[in-house]
Amino acid sequence: MDLMLKAIVQDWVVLLPIFICAILVVYVAVNRIVYYKKNERNISEFIPSLQKALVRNNINAAQRISVQLGGIISEMVDEALRIYTEQKAGFSRAYDISSSLAVRKLEKHLTILGTIGGVAPFLGLFGTVVRILYTFQDLATQGNQSAAVATGIASALIATALGLGVAIVAVVLFNYFQTVVSRFESDFKLIKLVFLSFIDSDEEVNVDNNNSIALQ
Repeated sequence: MDLMLKAIVQDWVVLLPIFICAILVVYVAVNRIVYYKKNERNISEFIPSLQKALVRNNINAAQRISVQLGGIISEMVDEALRIYTEQKAGFSRAYDISSSLAVRKLEKHLTILGTIGGVAPFLGLFGTVVRILYTFQDLATQGNQSAAVATGIASALIATALGLGVAIVAVVLFNYFQTVVSRFESDFKLIKLVFLSFIDSDEEVNVDNNNSIALQ
């Protein structure tokens, strides 16, 4: 502990970027966890109710169900209902645009974690190199002292350890949050399939009616 405090005091300039990265990792982690928890929904319980409302062609009931659900899933259902009532023919493309915009909200700040995961180890190595250079300089002026060499090298390696620690946490969080985003994307696709199933069934009914009229 004393060695780490000494290293922080002596090398705070080169360690400062690593500490900034650590603060950013904590900020992004808290921000994304709160956001994902706020928008997390059990869509398996919601889909049957939505399907029943669509079977009855009761858009108002579907909207009420969506409002009760809340969160970003509710936003996507509302957008799907709007497209469903206004432009069924281009539903897939219009919904995909809205879905992509929603995914951008979910991925907000995640690039920070990815960047820190790649950069933090190099910041640590940079701090290590700087401390070793200062250690050699001290040896040149004070003479060969094994204790000073050992202390200097140990102090230098603290920067590498801190950089690797921050990078490991950033990468783990980045991969975890990407998994969460993928689950939301799967929910978006499921909502899309529900609406497409009713659009396709309407088209089949229209085709059958047109064929019946033609035969008559």
